[in-house]
This record gives sequence, C-alpha cells and structure tokens, in this order.
Amino acid sequence: MTFVRPGVLCAALAAAFPAAASAATDADLKQLREQLRELRQSYEQRIQALEQRLAETEQQASRAAATAAEAGTTASAVARSVVQVESRAAEAQAAADSVARRPTGESAFNPAVSLILDSKFTRLQRDPSSYRIDGFMPSGGEVGPPRKGFSLGESELAFSANVDHLFRGNARFSLAEDDGQGTVEVEEVNVETLAMPAGLKLKAGRFLSGVGYLNQQHPHEWDFTDAPLAYKAFFGPRLQNDGLQLRWVAPTELFMEFGAEVASGERFPGAERKANGAGLWTAFAHAGGDIGDSSAWRVGLSHVHSNPRERSFEDNGVTNAFSGRSQTWIADFVYKWAPNGNSSVTNFKLQGEYFQRRETGELTYDTDGAAALSAVRFRPSGGYLQAIYQFMPQWRVGVRGDWLRSGTTDLGTLNAGDLPILAGYDPRRQSAMVDWSPSEFSRLRLQVARDQSRNGEADNQVWLQYIMSLGAHGAHKF
Repeated sequence: MTFVRPGVLCAALAAAFPAAASAATDADLKQLREQLRELRQSYEQRIQALEQRLAETEQQASRAAATAAEAGTTASAVARSVVQVESRAAEAQAAADSVARRPTGESAFNPAVSLILDSKFTRLQRDPSSYRIDGFMPSGGEVGPPRKGFSLGESELAFSANVDHLFRGNARFSLAEDDGQGTVEVEEVNVETLAMPAGLKLKAGRFLSGVGYLNQQHPHEWDFTDAPLAYKAFFGPRLQNDGLQLRWVAPTELFMEFGAEVASGERFPGAERKANGAGLWTAFAHAGGDIGDSSAWRVGLSHVHSNPRERSFEDNGVTNAFSGRSQTWIADFVYKWAPNGNSSVTNFKLQGEYFQRRETGELTYDTDGAAALSAVRFRPSGGYLQAIYQFMPQWRVGVRGDWLRSGTTDLGTLNAGDLPILAGYDPRRQSAMVDWSPSEFSRLRLQVARDQSRNGEADNQVWLQYIMSLGAHGAHKF
C-alpha cells in the first residue's frame, strides 16, 4: 500500500481546482484548511498505528525465532537425557536380575492374602459321629464326614510374601467346625529359602510333607470332596510335620526331584514326644516329563519312618497304646492329557497311589486298668485310583475307587476279642462326582459315594459343595 503525504495532497488539490481556490472567500478557505488539517491528522494516526503493528510483528518474529532456537537446544538436551535414562534403566534391570528383590505383584510391604471359602451339605445314611475305619488303628485325625445337613467345610486363610532376597514366609490357617464350635488350626507356618545354589531349597517350620502326590495339596485342590480312605487310615488324613525339609531338583531335561524331612513326629503315625530330637524322618523322589505335545506324567516313591512312644487310641471304650517302629512306603503316579497342551476345553487326568505299612513293637491294652502288654505286628496296605475328565469348558466328571487291606495282624498274647477295631477287615469306598467351575475362582460340586469303612454298615452318601477363592492365590502344583 502507498501513502500520500498531506502537503502533496494539498498541492494536487490546488492545481486541480484553481478557479475554486481563487474565488473562495476567507470563510471558505478557513473551512477548507480545517478539513485538510483533520484529514492530515487522520492519515497520521493511521500511519502511526500501522508502524506500531509492524514493530510488534517484528518483535513477535524475533521471539519466535528465539523460541525455536531454544526448543532445538531443549530437544537436544531431552534426547541426551533419554539416552541417560535408558542407560540407567538398563543398569537398574541388571541389578534387579542379579539380586532378587520382593515381587512388585505382591506389594513391597504387604503379603499376598487369600481366603478359600468351603461349605457343604450332606445327606448320610449313617451317623457321622460313629465313623470308623475297621481293621485299622485309629489315626485320631478328622477322617469322618461332616455332620448331616449344612456344615462349614474347611475354609483356609493364607498369607505369603518374600521376606527379602533370601527367604519367603508362608502361613495358612484352617477355619473349620468341631462339635458345632468354630475352630482355627495352624495348617502351615514356615520359611523357605530363595537363593540356595544348585537347585536346593530348604523349608523350616510346619508344612505338609512332600511324600506321595495328594499329601501336598490343600483340600480345595482335591478333585473330590474328601480324602481317599488310604490317606485317612495311614495319615489321618494328611502327614503334617514340624521340622525341616530339604529338596533338590536335578538340572536335567527329565524332571527329577529328591527330598528328605526330619520332624518332631508328634502326629500320626508318630506320637507326642517327651524327648529331645526328631521322631519322624521321610525321604521321597519324583520323576516326570512330557509325552509329545499333549501328555505329561509323574511318578514317585516315598518312605516315612517314625518311632512312636505310647501312641494311644480308643477301642470299645478302652484306651490302648502302641510303642515301636512304624515304616510306610508310598508309590504314586499321575498322567495328564490335553489336546496340544490346551486344557481349557478338554483334558483328562488319571491318578493313583499305593500305601504299605509295617509296624512292630508293643501294645498295651487298657492303659488305665489292666495294662496288659504284648509284642504286636501289623502289615496293612491300601490305595486308590481315580480318573477325572473335563468333557467341555467348565464341566468335569470323575470316579474314584478306594480300598484298604488290614493284612497281617499279630496281637501276640492279647485277646483279639478285646480289640474289635483291629479285627481283620478290608474297607471299600466308591465315589463319583460332577463339578462346574464358572471361573478359576469358583467351583460347585455334586458327589455321591458308597462308603463301606464300617464292617457291615454301608453308608450311602450325597455331598454338595461350593469352593470360592478370594484374593491372591498361587498356581497349583502339577
């Protein structure tokens, strides 16, 4: 745009209109000069405004250029910082890999907490309060079915967390019912190592023994509502220790695990001790592997040795006591199949264990009265076999057969008629179940069984059970 100065404009007007200028009166000239002055002021104001806008635009352009230069410098600094952060992150990751710290998934300060809710409804033909396993020395454990009708099952409250990079702590409490009264039992409280070399792991405290296959599993992991007869008769119904456990997993392609335990042995097949040292020792070995892409297997052999002293039991209202040596052998196996290893739709599991016990020592009949003493010998055995088939997502069916053999029972000079529970008998039990698991956290189960544990008193049973899992819960064992 071109601007014309007021003086030039006046000259042009005078040249263009000479006649009007000469004939104009003083008043007209005064008016014309006033108009020209106003016009000149207007143009000067507009020019000043445009010059100010031009100056402001130039300043903004300068600031923009300075900002761009600064942004370039900042970008370079940021790039250098990113490289430094990535380098430090790599160093931190290397340090974390070299020294195991508390897992972030379980919180840096709080343990993982889980609660397993278990409740049952039963319809039983026989009185559960008179339950017994004839032909076998009573274990003193909770081996019978719950009361008729609705009852609280064995719920579990568990806590676990890494103490530091060397140790992990575990605690599990059983919430159950005894004669209508709620009870809390310490099922497991132990510490295990995390950083022992060469595949070794040490556990100290109270724990479920590593013998057999089912013994390490908690009730909510079982495929049936209750434990097999063999576990009830030989361990009543689980072997639980207060002591030390050492495991070693061999660095081989084939899974091979070896373990040993030394414990107080105050629980069946041991007895309460009044002496220092250990009263129970175990040793076990397991091996397993894959068969193609769809199958896996595991076999095991275990041995339990104890020296019970005055292990008491009641029979026909009389208290008796056994002292001597007890040795138990367990052979176990499990086979699992799932198409291409995908068990979410269809899978099959075949599982079984065989028990054999040898006990020799002395039996005192009627410790509170006659106190008759005799050398005795027992050779019982038993086992179970079960099959579980998931025929579609969330639905499974299963069958289990239990058997026991009282075997050789030599009571020496004692009268066999005074110990009716030890009379020769081979208990049997057949069970079938169907369960539905809408998710990995819930399960509903229907189970029917024919229990022939009591000589001449078959018990037809119906069980309804729910199992619900709340909170953090680790994966189950193979």
